[in-house]
Amino acid sequence: MPEHGDDQQEYADRLAQDADVLKNGWTATIDEMKAMAAEYEEQGWNAYYVAAGHTATEPPDAGPKGRFGLVHVIPGNYADDFVAAFEAGEFPTYDVFRNEMDGHVFFVTKLLDEPSKNAIFIAGQYELWNAGNLVSHAMDEGEIYTHVQKLDGTVLGSFKHDDPAKFFPHAADFKQHYGAMGDPQSDVSGKAYSAEEVEAMQEQSEE
Repeated sequence: MPEHGDDQQEYADRLAQDADVLKNGWTATIDEMKAMAAEYEEQGWNAYYVAAGHTATEPPDAGPKGRFGLVHVIPGNYADDFVAAFEAGEFPTYDVFRNEMDGHVFFVTKLLDEPSKNAIFIAGQYELWNAGNLVSHAMDEGEIYTHVQKLDGTVLGSFKHDDPAKFFPHAADFKQHYGAMGDPQSDVSGKAYSAEEVEAMQEQSEE
């Protein structure tokens, strides 16, 4: 049996801690999303909710030309229901509920169409170290987008938001607050989540 040094043990402990943070934060976020949707249903709205299997922070030079924003990947078998909800309204009203835990941001985006009483709730999470370029660009532009797509890259719907700061902690002084982060380009197509993993995470959201 191979022997493990202190550094290896410390690294393994950090991974285990990160896994616990992710699991607990994600579970709490999904519970919050469901509770918000239920509250709107009780008030007579049609509320649709979905938890992303993966969310990417995409600056303009990382994805399709000219596109930037938060890109949520949802399982293919949820696509038809999402498109139906997306096409049911304009959704000009939105809000973001987020929580930061050990460098991870867990958040729910609420989108409302008051005339039709349709509401969409999307849960996602991203890592702060990977968000710097997007935050900088979005704050300069004064806008940001939420994109929802399938794992194969098929875009199912996009929403434009006029207040990027809602999506990021300390958005106005992001890099000053968090220091020099790695900030690599985020690439949805290259993210290491298999279709099976996306499906499994979605099933967890339904429990």
